[in-house]
Amino acid sequence: MMDEIKNKIEIELNCRIISSRSVGGGCINDAETILTSDNRSFFLKINFSTPDDMFFKEANGLRELRKANAIRVPGVILVDKNFILLEQINSGRKSKTFDEDFGRAFAKLHQFIAKHFGLYEDNYIGSTPQKNIPSDIEKNNWIKFYFNKRILFQYKLLESKGYADSSLKKRIALLENKIEEILAGSENVPSLLHGDLWSGNYMVDEYGNACLIDPAVYYGNREADLAMTKLFGGFNSTFYKSYSEAFPLPDGYEYRENLYKLYHIMNHLNLFGGGYYHQTISLMDYYL
Repeated sequence: MMDEIKNKIEIELNCRIISSRSVGGGCINDAETILTSDNRSFFLKINFSTPDDMFFKEANGLRELRKANAIRVPGVILVDKNFILLEQINSGRKSKTFDEDFGRAFAKLHQFIAKHFGLYEDNYIGSTPQKNIPSDIEKNNWIKFYFNKRILFQYKLLESKGYADSSLKKRIALLENKIEEILAGSENVPSLLHGDLWSGNYMVDEYGNACLIDPAVYYGNREADLAMTKLFGGFNSTFYKSYSEAFPLPDGYEYRENLYKLYHIMNHLNLFGGGYYHQTISLMDYYL
């Protein structure tokens, strides 16, 4: 199958692949850097067990992020059900103003907006389906979109996997009744979101600047994107200060932050199992 992939790449690019080198591709995919006969380098991600549309959805997410012209995003060269071929971006060392520049650029990304919440297609967050196509009532109502398409969808997955015990079920019901109060005062603006930004989903390019990879793109409340950056480290106070100076957040965002973290922790519970159960309960109890 690898021979078939490389043959297709050679045909599409009208060149030969003269060498390839395995590189880290994350926890889901295999990855290689390939060199072609016309002296071009590309980054190739391969997976023979993902859903047939996963790489296509990743490609569309990268293209959507590039529309904002805010932060570097690798260009999509070729995509098929088992692979995605991307512009090769060489790793470098952070510039002296990396965090300040990254914060300002992330703010610029969030100023790229759409008419409605969600996206024209569903995609994935990690290997979990992410529902983005809004109902009529969700298109212009962030709170309803977030509860139904993020929290409730993850809860239903937890039910199917046996993690939704009576304790979790009770808390979901209470949270649904209180979510309007919790998110009161937040913006109702559909900003372009990376959707899954943690330290493993950006890289430092050869110029010392940030480059976004592996998105779970949709248009939503920007506080959701920022909350994810605080879950697993990798972002310092300079990043957040620079962001806030460029695009100040509305009052109360610190209080709402745990609700946005909840989506990702529920997803981790679905993906990786019971080790995330107590953190899921704790984030809910913060509000209940």
